Amino acid sequence: MRRRRQLPATHPSNPSESGEAVLPVPLPKFIRKKALTYLPAPTPAKISMERWLRGREECYRLGHSDAVVVSYEKSGRTWLRVMLSYFYQRRYKLPEDRLLHYNKMHRLNAAVPVVLFTHNRYLPYYTGGQESDYRLYGDKPVILLVRDPRDVAVSLYFQWRHRVNAHNKMLDNMPPEGSDIGMFEFVMRPESGLPAIIAFMNRWLLQGGKLPGLAMYRYEDLRADTEKYLEQVLRTLGEQPAADEVAEIVAYAEFEKMKQREQSGQVSDTRLAAGDVNNPDSFKARRAKVGGYRDYFDAQQIERIDSLVSETLHPAFNYTSHTASAAAAGQD
Repeated sequence: MRRRRQLPATHPSNPSESGEAVLPVPLPKFIRKKALTYLPAPTPAKISMERWLRGREECYRLGHSDAVVVSYEKSGRTWLRVMLSYFYQRRYKLPEDRLLHYNKMHRLNAAVPVVLFTHNRYLPYYTGGQESDYRLYGDKPVILLVRDPRDVAVSLYFQWRHRVNAHNKMLDNMPPEGSDIGMFEFVMRPESGLPAIIAFMNRWLLQGGKLPGLAMYRYEDLRADTEKYLEQVLRTLGEQPAADEVAEIVAYAEFEKMKQREQSGQVSDTRLAAGDVNNPDSFKARRAKVGGYRDYFDAQQIERIDSLVSETLHPAFNYTSHTASAAAAGQD
């Protein structure tokens, strides 16, 4: 039986005299997407307001979700989403062009859980970024998907260069449109590069790790043994997948097949579409290579990048030696 959605405990920034959970009333997206554009205010003020509104939307959705998938950008979330979507498409005979995105599949069949996929980027702008934010997740299943931050940073560089528009670059503290910076400078940039990725991962390990329903999965493990870890993810979501279901999902979501669908324009969701079908660096499914960051830097730059990871990333992630050995073995 599917567990019912659990509303989060009262948050300090939203007190309730009754002691019950207080969730923000959802506002029409028109306010954020259209009306905010015409607000007579400086651009920085409008950016701050949009971040707050996005955080408000996320807080509402968080309270009405059955489960949550948390990850930093470019950590393999799209691949995981495709596999989970195909599981529910196959099991409940749902359209293949519908992705597991909050309640969209749940509306077609109530047996499908409401799953919030989040980078946890905007919620702090609404709540104030307190440690008690993690209580908002309650005891619902929370999947923390992580990837070697060095590979994440390189992939994020290509995302910034080829897929993110000028507005979202401002919104997400990325280098502004037209910036003439190289990959190494981008990767070492404190606001949006490797230091920011490491801070996110450490914060979620130390604070999010207190959540009773949290389960952490590494992208590299999913790549190495997809069937094993996909089955574990599905069981974290409360499902009981059969072996043949898992095998079929893995075959469907093979990297090369995803890339071919993207290149041919056979995807209807913009989350899966290439920025430019003639530019492989703009693809959502770009390389998927474990330890691939080493292909883009010289020995001195690699040493500085590796030193930053070994000195600041929590050792529990086991990324100080795993990625190097995997890359040397040619795993991708």
